[in-house]
Amino acid sequence: MRLQDRVKEAALPRAEGVYVVDVRIGLGYTAVLLDNGCAGVAYTFLDEAKGGCSVYRNIRPLAGRPAVDLLHLFDTGGRIEAALALATANALFNRPDQDYRRGDILEQLPIGPEDRVGMVGHFGPLVPAIRKQAKALYIFEQIDLPQGNLLPVSDAEHLLPQCQVALLTSTAIINQTADHLLALAGGCREIVFLGASTPLIPKVFEGTGVTLLSGVTVVDPAAIIQIVSEGGGMRFFKSSIEKVNLPLSAQTHEP
Repeated sequence: MRLQDRVKEAALPRAEGVYVVDVRIGLGYTAVLLDNGCAGVAYTFLDEAKGGCSVYRNIRPLAGRPAVDLLHLFDTGGRIEAALALATANALFNRPDQDYRRGDILEQLPIGPEDRVGMVGHFGPLVPAIRKQAKALYIFEQIDLPQGNLLPVSDAEHLLPQCQVALLTSTAIINQTADHLLALAGGCREIVFLGASTPLIPKVFEGTGVTLLSGVTVVDPAAIIQIVSEGGGMRFFKSSIEKVNLPLSAQTHEP
């Protein structure tokens, strides 16, 4: 079962009786606000949306609908729709009142001097510290040719299996590359999904080998709605979110 389906399956029971109050499909992120006061965000793949003046062409209106309806947008195959579905799941699960580990992800992630680290998605603030700790750091991005320290994601096909630590952007859940990346990272000691799109749902990652989830909880939903509406992203979220970490029990990959 693909990760998108796992997220939907885990979130549907919690979505029963919950309604959507507001939705913003921003230039950088998508935000969903629920009638229980909780909000969630997920990355907007705007550059891969269909052309024309309407980038979202599915069920309308979104505000006022059952949260269950938005979770089913995973089934459409569209990336704008998947962002809406994932933001809804994150609003249901990534709640500030949960017992997460606060602080820097690197405080929760053991990296040794002999470790090779594969980073899918450029998480710039983490790079200097990882370079000091690890033997090597490979950063993979959606580019055709190497650009400075960045490698084409196609290079992950042979480099990621050589790594001991894999840092995977949770936007891979939206564009449906997450399952393939997990297969490439199968031999890694540590596998992390990170970023604001991360669903903090341990059940989703059972049997995948994932050892840590690093995401956010929204502590000021009104501010997030405004920031997303105005084209803002992580740089502007700041005091409106809290970065949190959720270690997972030792897991093995599904056969």
